[in-house]
Amino acid sequence: MIRARSALAAVVGVALLVAACSRHAATTATNTAANPAAAASVADAPVAAAAKPKGAAPGSAEATTITRINEDGSESVEDTTSDSVAHNPILAAVAATISSTAVAATLSAPTPWQEGVNYTRLVPAQPTSVAPGQVEVIEFFWYACPHCNAIDPLVEAWRKTKAPYISFSREHVMWQEGHRSLARMFYTLQSLNKLDELHPLIFKEIHVAQDPLIDFGNDAAKSEELQAAFVAKHGVSAAAFKGAYNSFAVETALQRADQLWHRYQISGVPTFVINGKYITDVGMAKGEEQLLALVSDLAALEHKR
Repeated sequence: MIRARSALAAVVGVALLVAACSRHAATTATNTAANPAAAASVADAPVAAAAKPKGAAPGSAEATTITRINEDGSESVEDTTSDSVAHNPILAAVAATISSTAVAATLSAPTPWQEGVNYTRLVPAQPTSVAPGQVEVIEFFWYACPHCNAIDPLVEAWRKTKAPYISFSREHVMWQEGHRSLARMFYTLQSLNKLDELHPLIFKEIHVAQDPLIDFGNDAAKSEELQAAFVAKHGVSAAAFKGAYNSFAVETALQRADQLWHRYQISGVPTFVINGKYITDVGMAKGEEQLLALVSDLAALEHKR
């Protein structure tokens, strides 16, 4: 009977652990609404501005011109309310330049996305840690979060096909001691160059095998033993794992992660930060695949600047 109760308690503990992906269980994963540093005017959105409908109101300049495609591929712009612009080389050249510029601006921006709706601009923008010409993308996550588990295969596929100018990294949140224990495992495996191999297996162990990989009594030594036993089953020496567990490199990574989630005021996961300027999540993007498309579009916009 005592054994049955212990098993039930363990199951309940795991259920409580994965029940929410926010810093506070009562909140949702949409963290940016409560972030005062992220507030910005929708009017000056670089992406949303390009979402203006192509059609112009009656009486506007667009309503009085017709663009024709010539046989040689060039364009001619004709005025339908006055003498034909096509007969005036100077006006035709100016009109064609304006038309080409407008088209280029429209194509260069991710028009489906709106600032304040699909993403939030961070004011002021935060410093990044990437080489010149690179665009930094950070995913904040938590191994015990079911939403992070669900999106991870998509993130992995995106990571392998993303644009070469995107510098992608993950940071594990550390809201409480349980999060910190899993974060320590994450950065320990990263320091051992075993993260790519074991990252999806950790999600599977927690969400499929129902093994939390931490001690619910917040005993750090017990959590270390649980994690060392897990990685040993997957070819990582328990001795090497324990040797790196409290190393300077891991402590430094933990400190940096702690600074980052405080800087961006991360209260829900998964959350993506693009180049220190934009922050978004699944709820804002209206879906997991949409989120990764949005991240790519915002990164492309930053790369062109």
